[in-house]
Amino acid sequence: MAKKEDSANAAIADLANRTARSSIAVIDTVSSRGGFRGEELSTIGQLRDQCVQIVAMCEAEQQSAADS
Repeated sequence: MAKKEDSANAAIADLANRTARSSIAVIDTVSSRGGFRGEELSTIGQLRDQCVQIVAMCEAEQQSAADS
C-alpha cells in the first residue's frame, strides 16, 4: 500500500512541478508583451512567486531522494 501511495505522491509532485514551470513561462511571456493591466500585477506576481516556491520544493525533494 505504501508503494502505491508513494507512486501517487510522486506523480502529483511531478505534475505540480511541470505545471508550475509552465505557469512561470506563461506569466513571463505575457508580462513581457504587456498583457496584464496594472491592477492585476500584484496578483500575477503572487501567483508567479507561488509557482517558484513549488518548483523549489520539488527540486529540494528530488535532491533529497537522489541523496538517499
